[in-house]
Amino acid sequence: MSGSLGDMGSLLKQAQEMQRELDRVREELKDRKVEGTAGGRAVVVTMTCAKEVLSVTFSDEFVASAGRADLEEMTLLAVRDAVGQAEKTSTDEMAKVTGGLNLPGLM
Repeated sequence: MSGSLGDMGSLLKQAQEMQRELDRVREELKDRKVEGTAGGRAVVVTMTCAKEVLSVTFSDEFVASAGRADLEEMTLLAVRDAVGQAEKTSTDEMAKVTGGLNLPGLM
C-alpha cells in the first residue's frame, strides 16, 4: 500500500515539475517573435507568440502599385500567417515539454 502512495507522490512531483517547465516556456514565448508574410514579403507582420502584433510593414513596390482592396487583403493574409506561425511555434515548444502528449489543464 505504501508503495502505491509513493508512486502517487512521484507522479505528483513530476506533474508539478512539468507545470513549472510549461510556465517557463509560456513566459519565453511571450517575447518570441514570428513573422507572417503575404505577396512574397510585400506585407510583413511581426508578432509575438502571445499574439501581440508588433509591426506591419509594406514593401515600397507594393504600396506604389496596390489599391486599397489589395492592401487590406494582403494585410489580412499576413496577419493570418503570423498567427499560424505563433500557434505552431507555441505548440512545438510545449510539445518538447510534454513529450507530445495533450495534457488537459497543463497546456
